[in-house]
Amino acid sequence: MLLSLFLQVVNSVGLAVMGAGIGAGLAIIGAGLGIGRIGGSAMDAIGRQPEASGKIQTAMLIVAALIEGAALFAVVVCLLIALNLK
Repeated sequence: MLLSLFLQVVNSVGLAVMGAGIGAGLAIIGAGLGIGRIGGSAMDAIGRQPEASGKIQTAMLIVAALIEGAALFAVVVCLLIALNLK
């Protein structure tokens, strides 16, 4: 009974848009944490082996770009969900 009352007050489109917004936010937070962790690990590796800094930086940039691409894809999917439901 309480659930049916709640569903009458908040329509399903509003919940879907809120869910899409939360999903986009979580995608960005995850990407930020991932890129930060990559940067920290790369700096640790360069500190241990300074002669391999070029290879480490190249690998770090490639992985950071892949993470950023996945985050952008997630945000676009969330925006498509939010905009197509109205």
